[in-house]
Amino acid sequence: MESRVLLRATANVVGIPKLRRPIGAIHRQFSTSSSSSSFSVKPIGGIGEGANLISGRQLRPILLLDSSAINGGEKREILKPVKAAAAEGGDTAGEAKVGFLAKYPWLVTGFFFFMWYVYFLNVIFNILNKKIYNYFPYPYFVSVIHLFVGVVYCLISWSVGLPKRAPIDSNLLKVLIPVAVCHAIGHVTSNVSFAAVAVSFTHTIKALEPFFNAAASQFIMGQSIPITLWLSLAPVVLGVAMASLTELSFNWLGFISAMISNISFTYRSIFSKKAMTDMDSTNVYAYISIIALFVCIPPAIIVEGPKLLNHGFADAIAKVGMTKFISDLFWVGMFYHLYNQLATNTLERVAPLTHAVGNVLKRVFVIGFSIVIFGNKISTQTGIGTGIAIAGVAMYSIIKAKIEEEKRQGKKA
Repeated sequence: MESRVLLRATANVVGIPKLRRPIGAIHRQFSTSSSSSSFSVKPIGGIGEGANLISGRQLRPILLLDSSAINGGEKREILKPVKAAAAEGGDTAGEAKVGFLAKYPWLVTGFFFFMWYVYFLNVIFNILNKKIYNYFPYPYFVSVIHLFVGVVYCLISWSVGLPKRAPIDSNLLKVLIPVAVCHAIGHVTSNVSFAAVAVSFTHTIKALEPFFNAAASQFIMGQSIPITLWLSLAPVVLGVAMASLTELSFNWLGFISAMISNISFTYRSIFSKKAMTDMDSTNVYAYISIIALFVCIPPAIIVEGPKLLNHGFADAIAKVGMTKFISDLFWVGMFYHLYNQLATNTLERVAPLTHAVGNVLKRVFVIGFSIVIFGNKISTQTGIGTGIAIAGVAMYSIIKAKIEEEKRQGKKA
C-alpha cells in the first residue's frame, strides 16, 4: 500500500520517472535529465548489489531527494508517503482519527467498576451461590459448574474473535499449571466453606488472606516486609478471632475450608509472579479456567458422584423444578466468570491503591448484603470483630499499594 502511495507522490515531481519502468531505462533517464531537472533521484542499492531484487521481485525502494544539485551539500532527505506526511503536519484534516473509547479511556474503566461494584456482580454471585447450597449442598459439583460455564463462555468468545485466542506453547503451559491448580483448590475449598457456614463468616475468615500473603513473602520468598504492614495485619487477626468465637453458624468444616482457601490463593499469587507473560489477562484467565476445570472434575466425581446419582439431582429438582435448577447453575457460573474476568481487567486499568480500596469495599458489600438478604443473626461481638477485620484489611491494602507505587516510581527514575 505504501509503495502505491509513494508512486503517486513521485509522479507529480518533475523529472522523476515512474518506478514501474525497467531499471535500465530509469538510469538512462537520470543521466539525460540531470541537466534540465532541478534535482535528481537515486535508488538505494543497485540490482548488482542485491539490494532491490529478491527471488526475481523488485523490493520497494527508498527514495532520496538529492539536494546536492541544489546547494552542493551532502544532506539527504527521505521522501515520505503523502499520507504519513499529512499526518505529521499541522493540518487538522491530516490528523489521524482517534476512536471514541481511546479518546475517553476513563469510560471503559468506569464501566468495569460499574459492572464490578454498582451492578454487584460479586454480590449477586455470592447470594445466588448460597441459595443454591440451601437446596443443593454439593460444593464440589457446583465448583465444576462455575468453571464449566466460564470455559464455554471463553470458547464461544474465541470462536467469534472477542478476544482473539492467544497461542500457547508447552513452556507457558508449564508455568500456568501450578497457578491453575492453586486456583482450583482455592475455589473448591471456598465453596465448601460457603456451603457449610454463613457467607458473611466465610468472607470474614477470607479477610486473613493478606496475612498469609505477607507470611509467604517473608518466609518463603525471602522478601522483607515492612513493620508497618505487619502492624496493619494485627487488627485483621484480632477481628477474625473475635468474630469466630461468637459466630452462630460456626463449624470446623467451614472454618478450615476457608483457611485452606486462603493458603491456596496465597500460593496462586506466588506462582503467578513466576508466570509473568506478555499474554493479555483475558486469555491468561481463560487458560487457567480450562486447566482448573480438569483439576476439579476428578474430586467432584469421587466425593459427590455416588450421592448425586442416588438422590442429589432428584432432590434438587423436586424442591425447585428442573428449569430453575438448570437456570440457577448457569447464571451462578456466568456471574462467577464475569466477576473474576472484570476484576482482572480492572486491575490492569487502575492504580494498585484504587484496586485495593475497591477490594475492601467489595468485601463490605458482600458481607452486608448477605446478612440483609439471608437474615443471618450475628452477635454484637461478631459484628465488631468483622468491622475490625475489614478495617485492618483496608489499612494493609492502602499501605501495601503505596509501597508498591513508590517502588514503581523509583524504578522509573
